[in-house]
Amino acid sequence: MDGGWVDEELREIDLADKRLNRRLATILAQLAKSPSAGIPQACGNRSELTAAYRFFANPKTTFHKILKPHIRATCRRIEQQQKVILVQDTTEIDLTRPEQQVSGVGPLDRGSRRGFLLHPLLAFSAGGTPLGVVGAKLWKRVKRRPSTRTERKEQRRLKPLPQKESFRWVQAQRTADRLAQEHPATRFVTVADSEADFYEMLVESQRSENGADWIVRAGSERALGKGPTGRDESLHYVRDRLMASPVRFVRPLEIRARRAKIKVQKSPRKRARLARSGSSEVRATRVTLRGVARPGGKLPDLTVNAVLIREIAPPKGEVPVDWLLMTSLPIDSDAELEEVISTYCVRWLIEVYFRTLKTGCRLEKRRFRTGDRVQSCLAVYLIVTWRTLYVCHLGRECPKLSCEALFEPAEWKSVYYLTYDRLPKRGPPQLRTFIPLLAQFGGYVKQGKDSAPGPQSVWLAMQRLHDFARCWNAFGPESRKRRK
Repeated sequence: MDGGWVDEELREIDLADKRLNRRLATILAQLAKSPSAGIPQACGNRSELTAAYRFFANPKTTFHKILKPHIRATCRRIEQQQKVILVQDTTEIDLTRPEQQVSGVGPLDRGSRRGFLLHPLLAFSAGGTPLGVVGAKLWKRVKRRPSTRTERKEQRRLKPLPQKESFRWVQAQRTADRLAQEHPATRFVTVADSEADFYEMLVESQRSENGADWIVRAGSERALGKGPTGRDESLHYVRDRLMASPVRFVRPLEIRARRAKIKVQKSPRKRARLARSGSSEVRATRVTLRGVARPGGKLPDLTVNAVLIREIAPPKGEVPVDWLLMTSLPIDSDAELEEVISTYCVRWLIEVYFRTLKTGCRLEKRRFRTGDRVQSCLAVYLIVTWRTLYVCHLGRECPKLSCEALFEPAEWKSVYYLTYDRLPKRGPPQLRTFIPLLAQFGGYVKQGKDSAPGPQSVWLAMQRLHDFARCWNAFGPESRKRRK
C-alpha cells in the first residue's frame, strides 16, 4: 500500500530521537505489507531485522509513545465524522511458552498461563469503518497468595474502585467524555459489553453533561428504585418492567454459531449453539435503578433507558437469545430505538479486531524474551491491525472511491492484470471493484451479489500484494517501456 499513509499516521511522532522516528516508520511499513509474516520475513534482510529488534529493545520505544501518534491521527479522522462509536473491551495477550517463559509478564488465571491484558478504546464510524485506537490500557497481573473464594470476595468489596481492574471501564468512559468535549461537532457513543455492567460505571456515564452517550449490555438483574413520581417500585426489576411494556416492533434476528470453551458450561450465555435465523421482539421503557450499597455509603438512584431484544419462538431445547441494553440514547420513536440496536451491533467489530491482531498479525507467536519488547511490538501491530480492517471496511462504506486512495499504481495494476490479463481502459477501478479482486488472492470466493470479503482474506492477500507490486515494477509492461 501507499507508503504515504505511514507518514500521515506518524506525523506527530516524537520518540526523542530522529533515528528512532525513522525506524518506526520503516518497521510499520514493513509489517503492514506482510501482516501474517514473521518479523524476519517482513524485514527482508539481516541488517533490517537487527535494526527492528534493537528498536523494540530500546527503552525510549514504549507502548504508549509508539501508539501516541496513531491516537492523534485517529482524532483527525474523527473530526471528519458526524457520529463516532467508541467500543471498549478486554482481551488476553497469551505469551505462555512450552519451554523458556517470557520475563516481565504476569499470570492470566490461576493456572500456568502468562501474559498481559489489553483494554483498548476503538473508534468506528457510524457505518462500522475502523478509525483507530483512541486509548489503551496494558497491564500485567501480580501473583497473589492463595485464598478462599469468600476471602477474595470480601477483599474485592473493600478495595477502592481505582485499585480494581474494573476501573479500566471508567477510565475509558472518561476518555470518551474528554473526546466529546474536544470535538463538539461530532456525536460520540460508547459501547460496552456486560463486563462493564457495574453501578459505578453507570454513575460515571452520567457524570459529564457534555460527554459521550453510552450503551452498556446488562449482565445481571437490577432492582428498581423510586421513579420520578416518587412511587416505591423497589419490589420490581428491570426485566419485569420491560416484559410488562408493549412490543414496539419485530425485527429479523441472525444468530451466530458458538462453541463453548468448556463442554460442561452451564451458563446460557456461554453454552454451545448452532447458527440459526429467526425474529425478535423489541421492548423499551425508562426506568430508575435503585442505588447499591458500598462501604463508603449508598450510591444514588439512576434513571436510564432500557431496551430488551428477545428471540421469538426459539428451537426446542435452545435458550432464547436476548439483549438487555441500558443507554442514555433516546428511545421515543422506533427509528431512535433501531439506532440503539444498530449502534450496539458495532461492538462485534472489536472482536474482529482482536481476532485480526492475534490470528492475522500472529502477535502472540512473536518470539521475544522480555515483556517490554512484546509491548513495543504490540503497539506497532495495533496500528497494522487497524490498517488491515480499514482497507477491508472502506470498500463497503466508500465503494465509489478510487482504489488509488489506498493503493499504489503498481499494486492495483498488478492485481488487475493477474485477474483479467489486461489493464482497465478507464483508469483505476473503484474500491468496490478492486477490494474483491485483491481478496481473491487471499482465498475469497464471491458467493452472492451482496457478499463482501472478510478481514482474513484481505490480510492474506495484502501479504502477497507486496510481491505482486515488486514484480510489476521489475518485469511488468511499464518496466519494459522505462528500459527503452
